[in-house]
Amino acid sequence: MTVSNAISSRKAPQGSRPARGASSSSTGDRFELGRSPATLDPRIHAYRSDIADIALAGRIIAPHYARPLIRACGPHAAALWDAPDAGENPVSELLPGEEFAVLEYAGGRAWGYCVADHRVGYVEAIRLTEAVEPTHIVCEASAPIHPEGGISSPILCRLPAGARLHGHERGPCLATEIGCVPLCYLRRIGEFESDAVAVAERLLQTPYRAGGRSFRGIDCSGLAQLAYGLCGLPLPRETDQQRLLGEAVPEGEPLERGDLVFSGDHVALAVSNELVIHVGFETRMVTIEPLAAAKDGDAPIAVRRFAPIAVTA
Repeated sequence: MTVSNAISSRKAPQGSRPARGASSSSTGDRFELGRSPATLDPRIHAYRSDIADIALAGRIIAPHYARPLIRACGPHAAALWDAPDAGENPVSELLPGEEFAVLEYAGGRAWGYCVADHRVGYVEAIRLTEAVEPTHIVCEASAPIHPEGGISSPILCRLPAGARLHGHERGPCLATEIGCVPLCYLRRIGEFESDAVAVAERLLQTPYRAGGRSFRGIDCSGLAQLAYGLCGLPLPRETDQQRLLGEAVPEGEPLERGDLVFSGDHVALAVSNELVIHVGFETRMVTIEPLAAAKDGDAPIAVRRFAPIAVTA
Protein backbone atom coordinates (compact mmCIF):
# COMPACT_ATOMS: atom_id res chain seq x y z
CA MET A 1 0.00 0.00 0.00
CA THR A 2 1.11 3.58 -0.59
CA VAL A 3 1.89 5.68 2.44
CA SER A 4 -0.71 8.25 1.52
CA ASN A 5 -3.97 8.16 -0.34
CA ALA A 6 -3.51 7.46 -4.02
CA ILE A 7 -4.21 10.55 -6.10
CA SER A 8 -5.60 10.59 -9.62
CA SER A 9 -3.06 11.82 -12.15
CA ARG A 10 -5.68 14.34 -13.33
CA LYS A 11 -5.97 15.99 -9.94
CA ALA A 12 -2.46 15.74 -8.51
CA PRO A 13 -1.14 19.08 -7.29
CA GLN A 14 2.31 20.23 -8.31
CA GLY A 15 5.23 21.17 -6.13
CA SER A 16 4.37 19.07 -3.07
CA ARG A 17 7.33 18.28 -0.87
CA PRO A 18 8.12 15.88 1.97
CA ALA A 19 6.82 16.93 5.34
CA ARG A 20 10.09 17.88 7.06
CA GLY A 21 13.60 18.82 6.06
CA ALA A 22 13.49 16.89 2.82
CA SER A 23 13.77 17.69 -0.84
CA SER A 24 11.84 16.13 -3.65
CA SER A 25 13.05 13.09 -5.53
CA SER A 26 13.81 15.21 -8.57
CA THR A 27 17.07 17.04 -9.10
CA GLY A 28 16.87 17.84 -12.80
CA ASP A 29 15.17 20.50 -14.89
CA ARG A 30 11.40 20.59 -15.06
CA PHE A 31 9.66 18.49 -17.73
CA GLU A 32 6.42 18.95 -19.59
CA LEU A 33 3.41 16.95 -18.46
CA GLY A 34 3.27 13.63 -20.26
CA ARG A 35 6.86 13.68 -21.41
CA SER A 36 8.42 10.23 -21.69
CA PRO A 37 9.85 8.81 -18.45
CA ALA A 38 12.90 7.93 -20.56
CA THR A 39 14.02 11.54 -19.99
CA LEU A 40 14.11 10.98 -16.23
CA ASP A 41 16.86 9.06 -14.48
CA PRO A 42 15.08 6.35 -12.44
CA ARG A 43 18.00 6.28 -10.01
CA ILE A 44 17.10 9.75 -8.70
CA HIS A 45 13.47 10.18 -9.82
CA ALA A 46 11.02 7.98 -7.94
CA TYR A 47 8.57 6.58 -10.46
CA ARG A 48 7.36 3.17 -11.60
CA SER A 49 4.71 2.06 -14.05
CA ASP A 50 2.12 2.04 -11.26
CA ILE A 51 3.12 4.91 -8.97
CA ALA A 52 5.28 8.03 -8.81
CA ASP A 53 6.42 10.63 -6.33
CA ILE A 54 3.93 13.50 -6.28
CA ALA A 55 6.86 15.87 -6.93
CA LEU A 56 6.91 14.48 -10.48
CA ALA A 57 3.22 15.19 -11.13
CA GLY A 58 4.02 18.05 -13.51
CA ARG A 59 6.61 16.06 -15.39
CA ILE A 60 5.17 12.65 -16.15
CA ILE A 61 1.78 10.99 -16.11
CA ALA A 62 1.39 8.10 -13.67
CA PRO A 63 -1.68 6.11 -12.57
CA HIS A 64 -1.16 7.22 -8.98
CA TYR A 65 1.05 9.62 -7.05
CA ALA A 66 2.12 9.37 -3.42
CA ARG A 67 3.24 11.98 -0.93
CA PRO A 68 6.48 10.93 0.79
CA LEU A 69 6.48 9.90 4.43
CA ILE A 70 9.81 10.80 5.97
CA ARG A 71 11.32 8.03 8.06
CA ALA A 72 14.89 7.46 9.25
CA CYS A 73 17.28 4.53 9.35
CA GLY A 74 17.47 2.89 12.76
CA PRO A 75 20.69 2.02 14.64
CA HIS A 76 21.83 -0.45 11.98
CA ALA A 77 22.66 0.48 8.39
CA ALA A 78 20.15 -0.66 5.78
CA ALA A 79 20.97 -1.92 2.28
CA LEU A 80 19.20 -0.19 -0.60
CA TRP A 81 18.13 -2.35 -3.53
CA ASP A 82 16.94 -1.59 -7.05
CA ALA A 83 14.32 -4.35 -6.87
CA PRO A 84 12.09 -5.60 -4.03
CA ASP A 85 13.38 -9.19 -4.21
CA ALA A 86 16.95 -8.11 -3.32
CA GLY A 87 18.34 -10.69 -5.71
CA GLU A 88 21.47 -8.77 -6.72
CA ASN A 89 24.04 -6.58 -5.04
CA PRO A 90 22.63 -3.53 -3.22
CA VAL A 91 23.03 -0.20 -4.98
CA SER A 92 23.61 1.85 -1.84
CA GLU A 93 23.37 1.86 1.93
CA LEU A 94 21.29 4.00 4.26
CA LEU A 95 23.30 4.96 7.33
CA PRO A 96 21.83 5.20 10.85
CA GLY A 97 19.86 8.42 11.27
CA GLU A 98 19.73 9.21 7.55
CA GLU A 99 16.27 10.04 6.27
CA PHE A 100 14.32 7.97 3.76
CA ALA A 101 11.24 9.23 1.92
CA VAL A 102 8.79 6.32 1.81
CA LEU A 103 6.32 6.22 -1.07
CA GLU A 104 5.06 2.66 -0.58
CA TYR A 105 5.12 -0.16 1.95
CA ALA A 106 4.62 -3.64 0.48
CA GLY A 107 5.87 -7.14 1.23
CA GLY A 108 8.07 -6.06 4.12
CA ARG A 109 9.86 -3.49 1.93
CA ALA A 110 9.68 0.27 1.75
CA TRP A 111 10.07 1.90 -1.66
CA GLY A 112 11.17 5.50 -1.95
CA TYR A 113 14.38 7.47 -1.95
CA CYS A 114 17.25 8.49 0.31
CA VAL A 115 16.63 12.12 1.19
CA ALA A 116 20.32 13.09 1.19
CA ASP A 117 21.19 11.98 -2.35
CA HIS A 118 17.80 11.09 -3.85
CA ARG A 119 18.89 7.52 -4.64
CA VAL A 120 15.72 5.54 -5.33
CA GLY A 121 15.25 1.98 -4.15
CA TYR A 122 13.87 -0.51 -1.66
CA VAL A 123 14.88 -1.03 1.97
CA GLU A 124 13.64 -3.45 4.59
CA ALA A 125 10.74 -1.69 6.27
CA ILE A 126 11.78 -2.98 9.67
CA ARG A 127 15.00 -0.96 9.39
CA LEU A 128 13.15 2.35 9.41
CA THR A 129 11.99 4.32 12.41
CA GLU A 130 10.60 7.74 13.29
CA ALA A 131 12.71 10.59 11.95
CA VAL A 132 14.23 12.83 14.63
CA GLU A 133 16.24 15.99 14.03
CA PRO A 134 19.91 14.97 14.47
CA THR A 135 22.27 16.89 16.71
CA HIS A 136 25.55 15.10 15.94
CA ILE A 137 27.22 13.05 13.22
CA VAL A 138 29.90 10.35 13.47
CA CYS A 139 33.16 11.67 11.94
CA GLU A 140 35.49 8.75 12.65
CA ALA A 141 35.44 5.42 10.78
CA SER A 142 33.23 4.05 13.54
CA ALA A 143 32.00 5.13 16.94
CA PRO A 144 31.30 2.84 19.90
CA ILE A 145 27.97 2.80 21.69
CA HIS A 146 28.15 2.10 25.43
CA PRO A 147 25.36 1.47 27.91
CA GLU A 148 24.18 4.50 29.85
CA GLY A 149 26.74 3.73 32.54
CA GLY A 150 29.40 5.52 30.49
CA ILE A 151 32.44 4.85 28.33
CA SER A 152 33.93 2.44 30.87
CA SER A 153 31.06 0.03 30.15
CA PRO A 154 31.33 -2.68 27.47
CA ILE A 155 30.71 -1.66 23.87
CA LEU A 156 27.24 -2.57 22.65
CA CYS A 157 27.89 -1.97 18.93
CA ARG A 158 29.50 0.52 16.56
CA LEU A 159 28.07 3.24 14.38
CA PRO A 160 29.63 4.03 10.98
CA ALA A 161 31.01 7.38 9.84
CA GLY A 162 28.16 9.53 8.62
CA ALA A 163 25.64 8.11 11.10
CA ARG A 164 23.41 10.80 12.56
CA LEU A 165 22.38 10.95 16.21
CA HIS A 166 20.03 12.92 18.39
CA GLY A 167 21.14 13.36 21.98
CA HIS A 168 22.36 15.55 24.82
CA GLU A 169 25.97 16.17 25.76
CA ARG A 170 26.80 14.88 29.23
CA GLY A 171 30.45 15.22 30.13
CA PRO A 172 32.56 13.30 27.59
CA CYS A 173 29.55 11.53 26.04
CA LEU A 174 26.48 12.10 23.96
CA ALA A 175 23.51 10.50 25.70
CA THR A 176 21.12 9.01 23.15
CA GLU A 177 18.16 6.65 23.31
CA ILE A 178 20.40 3.79 22.12
CA GLY A 179 23.28 4.44 24.52
CA CYS A 180 26.24 6.65 25.25
CA VAL A 181 28.64 7.72 22.44
CA PRO A 182 31.99 9.41 23.24
CA LEU A 183 32.02 12.96 21.88
CA CYS A 184 35.54 12.53 20.49
CA TYR A 185 34.03 10.43 17.68
CA LEU A 186 31.41 13.05 16.81
CA ARG A 187 30.85 16.49 15.37
CA ARG A 188 27.85 18.68 15.94
CA ILE A 189 25.55 18.98 12.95
CA GLY A 190 26.73 21.94 10.89
CA GLU A 191 30.39 21.49 11.87
CA PHE A 192 32.42 20.10 8.99
CA GLU A 193 35.79 18.55 8.26
CA SER A 194 38.25 20.51 6.12
CA ASP A 195 40.08 17.70 4.29
CA ALA A 196 38.16 15.02 2.36
CA VAL A 197 41.32 12.97 1.91
CA ALA A 198 41.91 12.86 5.67
CA VAL A 199 38.36 11.59 6.10
CA ALA A 200 38.93 8.89 3.47
CA GLU A 201 42.18 7.86 5.17
CA ARG A 202 40.24 6.96 8.32
CA LEU A 203 38.70 4.17 6.24
CA LEU A 204 42.00 2.66 5.05
CA GLN A 205 41.78 -1.16 4.72
CA THR A 206 37.98 -1.09 4.67
CA PRO A 207 36.97 -3.96 2.36
CA TYR A 208 35.16 -3.47 -0.92
CA ARG A 209 31.42 -4.09 -0.88
CA ALA A 210 29.10 -3.21 -3.73
CA GLY A 211 26.77 -0.43 -2.63
CA GLY A 212 28.55 -0.03 0.71
CA ARG A 213 29.10 3.28 2.49
CA SER A 214 30.58 2.23 5.84
CA PHE A 215 33.56 0.68 7.62
CA ARG A 216 31.96 -2.73 7.10
CA GLY A 217 32.33 -2.37 3.34
CA ILE A 218 32.41 0.44 0.80
CA ASP A 219 32.62 1.06 -2.93
CA CYS A 220 34.53 3.75 -4.80
CA SER A 221 31.73 6.29 -5.21
CA GLY A 222 30.57 5.63 -1.66
CA LEU A 223 34.04 6.53 -0.37
CA ALA A 224 34.05 9.80 -2.32
CA GLN A 225 30.51 10.63 -1.22
CA LEU A 226 31.20 9.93 2.45
CA ALA A 227 34.52 11.81 2.50
CA TYR A 228 33.12 14.95 0.91
CA GLY A 229 29.81 14.70 2.75
CA LEU A 230 31.59 15.05 6.11
CA CYS A 231 33.21 18.17 4.67
CA GLY A 232 29.80 19.67 3.99
CA LEU A 233 29.79 19.00 0.25
CA PRO A 234 27.06 16.48 -0.63
CA LEU A 235 27.86 14.34 -3.66
CA PRO A 236 25.49 12.19 -5.71
CA ARG A 237 25.69 8.43 -5.16
CA GLU A 238 26.80 7.30 -8.63
CA THR A 239 30.17 7.79 -10.29
CA ASP A 240 28.73 9.19 -13.52
CA GLN A 241 26.76 11.77 -11.51
CA GLN A 242 29.82 12.76 -9.46
CA ARG A 243 31.74 13.24 -12.72
CA LEU A 244 29.51 16.22 -13.56
CA LEU A 245 30.45 18.24 -10.47
CA GLY A 246 33.25 20.70 -9.93
CA GLU A 247 35.55 22.06 -12.62
CA ALA A 248 37.40 19.97 -15.19
CA VAL A 249 41.18 19.93 -14.68
CA PRO A 250 43.04 20.19 -17.99
CA GLU A 251 45.05 17.14 -19.01
CA GLY A 252 48.66 17.41 -17.87
CA GLU A 253 47.95 19.84 -15.04
CA PRO A 254 49.27 18.61 -11.67
CA LEU A 255 46.74 17.04 -9.35
CA GLU A 256 45.80 18.74 -6.10
CA ARG A 257 44.87 17.02 -2.88
CA GLY A 258 41.16 16.21 -2.92
CA ASP A 259 40.71 16.18 -6.71
CA LEU A 260 38.30 13.51 -7.91
CA VAL A 261 40.04 11.21 -10.39
CA PHE A 262 37.74 9.31 -12.76
CA SER A 263 38.45 6.44 -15.11
CA GLY A 264 35.59 4.49 -16.63
CA ASP A 265 33.17 3.73 -13.80
CA HIS A 266 35.81 4.24 -11.11
CA VAL A 267 36.57 7.25 -8.92
CA ALA A 268 39.48 7.99 -6.59
CA LEU A 269 40.60 10.97 -4.49
CA ALA A 270 43.98 12.49 -5.20
CA VAL A 271 46.31 12.44 -2.20
CA SER A 272 49.03 14.24 -4.15
CA ASN A 273 50.11 14.58 -7.78
CA GLU A 274 51.35 10.98 -7.73
CA LEU A 275 49.07 9.16 -5.28
CA VAL A 276 45.35 8.45 -4.90
CA ILE A 277 43.19 6.90 -2.22
CA HIS A 278 40.46 4.62 -3.52
CA VAL A 279 38.97 1.14 -3.38
CA GLY A 280 41.75 -0.68 -5.22
CA PHE A 281 41.02 -3.02 -8.11
CA GLU A 282 43.57 -5.59 -6.94
CA THR A 283 43.55 -4.99 -3.18
CA ARG A 284 39.72 -4.78 -3.04
CA MET A 285 39.98 -2.47 -0.07
CA VAL A 286 40.53 1.21 0.62
CA THR A 287 44.19 1.84 -0.08
CA ILE A 288 46.67 4.50 -1.18
CA GLU A 289 48.33 3.68 -4.50
CA PRO A 290 50.07 5.37 -7.43
CA LEU A 291 47.83 7.28 -9.81
CA ALA A 292 48.16 4.60 -12.50
CA ALA A 293 46.38 2.10 -10.21
CA ALA A 294 43.18 4.15 -10.53
CA LYS A 295 42.87 3.47 -14.27
CA ASP A 296 39.90 1.31 -15.21
CA GLY A 297 41.37 -0.72 -18.05
CA ASP A 298 41.98 1.46 -21.10
CA ALA A 299 39.55 4.17 -20.01
CA PRO A 300 41.15 7.63 -19.92
CA ILE A 301 41.58 9.58 -16.73
CA ALA A 302 39.48 12.69 -16.12
CA VAL A 303 39.88 14.97 -13.12
CA ARG A 304 37.36 17.26 -11.42
CA ARG A 305 38.23 19.88 -8.82
CA PHE A 306 36.14 21.63 -6.18
CA ALA A 307 36.66 25.06 -4.70
CA PRO A 308 38.53 25.06 -1.36
CA ILE A 309 36.35 23.93 1.52
CA ALA A 310 35.38 26.58 4.04
CA VAL A 311 35.79 25.24 7.56
CA THR A 312 33.03 25.66 10.14
CA ALA A 313 34.53 25.59 13.62
